[in-house]
Amino acid sequence: MSRHPAVWSDPKAHLQATLPDHPVLYFSPARLRATAHQFLSGFPGLVTYAVKANDAAVVLENLVASGIRAFDVASPEEMEKVRAAAPGAAMHYNNPVRSKAEVAAAVRFGVRSFSVDSVGELAKLIAAVPAEGTEVSVRLKLPVPGAAYDFGTKFGAGPDDAVDLLRRVADAGFTPSMTFHPGTQCERAEAWTQYIDACAQVAKRANVSLKRLNVGGGFPSHRVGKAPDLQAIFQTIGRATARAFDTPPELVCEPGRAMVAEAFILAARVKCRRDAVIFLNDGIYGGLAETAFMGAIDRITVVPPLGTPRSGESFDATVFGPTCDSLDRMKGTVALPETIIEDDYLIIEGMGGYSTATVTRFNGYGAFETVTIGPKG
Repeated sequence: MSRHPAVWSDPKAHLQATLPDHPVLYFSPARLRATAHQFLSGFPGLVTYAVKANDAAVVLENLVASGIRAFDVASPEEMEKVRAAAPGAAMHYNNPVRSKAEVAAAVRFGVRSFSVDSVGELAKLIAAVPAEGTEVSVRLKLPVPGAAYDFGTKFGAGPDDAVDLLRRVADAGFTPSMTFHPGTQCERAEAWTQYIDACAQVAKRANVSLKRLNVGGGFPSHRVGKAPDLQAIFQTIGRATARAFDTPPELVCEPGRAMVAEAFILAARVKCRRDAVIFLNDGIYGGLAETAFMGAIDRITVVPPLGTPRSGESFDATVFGPTCDSLDRMKGTVALPETIIEDDYLIIEGMGGYSTATVTRFNGYGAFETVTIGPKG
């Protein structure tokens, strides 16, 4: 029998008791429940979870226990994971490009909500999906700034094409709706207002009444500085919808990163220090995948194997991962304490989104241990 507890009080206690030489992800069910409650109590509509952000069974099961009853899925594999965690949950298949086999799989899984951004993709649904009781949302794209990167470069129809698509959706007998995505890590609430206004205009031009309006994901997580004001974004979305539509559609959102980020903390060990260069045992092919293009999270604590966290003056460190690839590094530099040395641990907050889901195991790295932290009761 292990001498160690199943649930630890915090990452520091676990690290200094076990001295792992591999990356560790610390999962806090309490933090995940708190974020789910924030969305469920604050967003003025249906809250779905974007499974792509973190598809771990413990995440899906805890979200179901917190009251999440619908999920945004992008593949049949994600559908299978949702069904295992929540057999009766609604699934929204909002990846707008699908093979015919994927459409057939969605029908078998009981999916009754899809999105489209082209006539060809709509034709696949018309051929294979029963129209009655099935929602089809036209995905709109606009040149709206405010996000870390723009999803509109890959998906979405412009306003004129969206008008035509929405008419075709209604004519095919589907329940017509619309959706958009303002872009990942979008901290500009006005981006949602611009999209909502544009969706109202598309619906008016098409002479189609929308059943629902899915305002996408893009909700920001706490990466640097102050935590984003999600409540302000929720209020902006509610006001903009009420103002833009004569008969406002029901609202839907699909947070991914913002839902799950705070529920996980990543610990990586320093393998080597060379002046202002740090090598870690985790990198962009592991839990730090997003740091290559979005930059590091600034909520970092450096903990030695024994003793108190490092403090004092900091320096701008270049941080590399463990692989034999020079691309394996955090974007820019990271402020770390001058006293950091080999074998210290970096404890990085807010690492639940796009960490476990994007691990590649390149060069034999990327394996991690998951440890539960928080109340034992």
